[in-house]
Amino acid sequence: QVQLVESGGGLVQPGGSLRLSCAASGFSFSSYYMSWVRQAPGKGPEWVSLINTSGNSRRYADSVKGRFTISRDNAKNTLYLQMNSLKPEDTALYYCARARGTRPPYEYDYRGQGTQVTVSS
Repeated sequence: QVQLVESGGGLVQPGGSLRLSCAASGFSFSSYYMSWVRQAPGKGPEWVSLINTSGNSRRYADSVKGRFTISRDNAKNTLYLQMNSLKPEDTALYYCARARGTRPPYEYDYRGQGTQVTVSS
């Protein structure tokens, strides 16, 4: 079965950096676009970023553009999210998701359990 397991979250000060990872299994990882999605307390899910199968095309939400970088290693079945210049409003549970749509609203069919990112001084 499809499994997506995120790691790398934690507590970081504003302006800091974190790198999230997502280990994928149970499907042909290299054949799927992948996304990162986040959900802040009391809010609905927010799409963050999308990457194509080969990793050479990326899209970002305006709220993270220029600060976050999505990447993938198909040999390791792993998705990454490098997050720099973090802000308190980036605080959320971050999920990796297998994309079902490649245009807004960037739907997905599977997602992991998430990793918590908290940005606070």
